[in-house]
Amino acid sequence: MSARQEYRGRRLGLTSLTVAAGGLLASLICVAFSVLLWAIADANNSVSARRASRTALVEAGSMKQLLLDLETGQRGFVITEREPFLQPWRAARAAYPAKARRFTESATSQEQRRTAEQITRDVDSFLKDYSVPLVQMVRRGDPAASGLEMTAEGKRRVDTLRAEFDQYMTDERAQLAERTDAAGANSHQAVVAATVGLAASTALVTVFTVLQHRAVVRPVRGTAAAAEQLAGGDLGVRVPPSRVAEIGALGTSFNSMAASLQDSRRRIMESTEAVHRRTARDLHDGAQQRLVSLMIGLRLARELVPDTETAATDLLDQSIDNAQTAINELRELASGIYPLVLTVKGLVAAVKDLASRCPVVTVVESKDERRISSTVESNAYFVVAEAVTNAVKHAQASRIDVSIEFGDVLRIKVADDGIGGVGKSTAGSGMTGLTDRVAAFDGKLTIDSPPGDGTTLLIQIPVPA
Repeated sequence: MSARQEYRGRRLGLTSLTVAAGGLLASLICVAFSVLLWAIADANNSVSARRASRTALVEAGSMKQLLLDLETGQRGFVITEREPFLQPWRAARAAYPAKARRFTESATSQEQRRTAEQITRDVDSFLKDYSVPLVQMVRRGDPAASGLEMTAEGKRRVDTLRAEFDQYMTDERAQLAERTDAAGANSHQAVVAATVGLAASTALVTVFTVLQHRAVVRPVRGTAAAAEQLAGGDLGVRVPPSRVAEIGALGTSFNSMAASLQDSRRRIMESTEAVHRRTARDLHDGAQQRLVSLMIGLRLARELVPDTETAATDLLDQSIDNAQTAINELRELASGIYPLVLTVKGLVAAVKDLASRCPVVTVVESKDERRISSTVESNAYFVVAEAVTNAVKHAQASRIDVSIEFGDVLRIKVADDGIGGVGKSTAGSGMTGLTDRVAAFDGKLTIDSPPGDGTTLLIQIPVPA
């Protein structure tokens, strides 16, 4: 992934995301608590209403009992014409004004209040228009007081009042039951609403936690791991883009830094390779040619000196050998710095030349051979050379196989049949150098080295079109 590749979708600000989630969570909590407070207030109102209904029922019962006391006292007095039997009637008559007032005031609705007032008027009429005159008639000794007409009138009035009281109390009990049912339904709805609100809040917290982990924690951990790889020398590591603006900016900065370091190392290596090529060329065209000319001159001088001059001929022969040795060493040095065959014939030819000089049997195979960038060729060659050298020095190998495949990606495999057991923790500076070379060109180097089963290095380097 390119360091300059950016996420083209709309990015989310971490601050705005946090504020939005916090605001939504606060709103849900406020709604849930508002519903709970409403449920509590409704429950309190329901309790007050039920208490008022019970009070109304008690006062209605008390008024009904007062009517019974009036009716019982006057009947006993009518039958016996004795004043002691009139005592309940007197007590009920004395208590009537206060009880009538409490009964009317305890009504729980306008309709019930109108009914209570009507009942109070009917009781008042019973008392003033029937009961008091009846008692006076008995006291006067009027025989009509115990007549059938007066008795029927009293029964009719009492039955009517009892029916009114019964209807009033039935209506009040119905209102009480309705309020109880409504309070229960409201409480149930409040509990459901509060439960839904709390569940939604919990779900929101869970979703936000997961989102935060995916959008923030995981990318930050990935960036930390990428930074660790970068510190270990892997300059090809990149951080994927993020939709969170701050994390995306962090990733973009990291990728730009890694790309800059990689470009800088590539330029340094390209400059170094250029110096190596120039040095090898200068050694080949300069010092090596002069040594060759010197050796030719020494051989010509040797031919001119008679064999009888043993001291001179021995000195010349020794000088010729030294010159040849110097030429060979210089040629080897130049080849180590930058082999001429790499410049002239390319990567495969240079690797085959390397294999021909290797003390261990080395087999080179290639596929779709072609010339590629000189910088990539030189780095690939030195990677192979270092891998072969490591196999010869440390792997105790008897055979080395090198496979080179050209394409959009240059794939090189170096495998030996040595002792294996090479890993990142056990690899030395040479292996680190190989990794750096490959990483400088966006490449990848992997090692497969099971103990006792040889070592295989796979090098993959993108080839510019």
